[in-house]
Amino acid sequence: MTSDQIATEVMRELASAMATNAPMHNAHEGYAVILEEVDELWDEVKLNPRKNPQRNTTMRKEAIQIAAMAVRFVLDVCDKE
Repeated sequence: MTSDQIATEVMRELASAMATNAPMHNAHEGYAVILEEVDELWDEVKLNPRKNPQRNTTMRKEAIQIAAMAVRFVLDVCDKE
């Protein structure tokens, strides 16, 4: 998979999140959202993906969500007028 394809997935995840969830109101809320996603990835990492290759699919999903929420943080918090 190419980085362009991954970026497209991130943008799809971002669009879905923006359609179903209110904007991040401030930096603290945005940080909490990103941290929740990172914690979910960490939970998957601790399950040892070497012993269960299916974990890679779940870790990938969580990483895409982290990237999408980071973009949303920039849009909703950093670039807010």
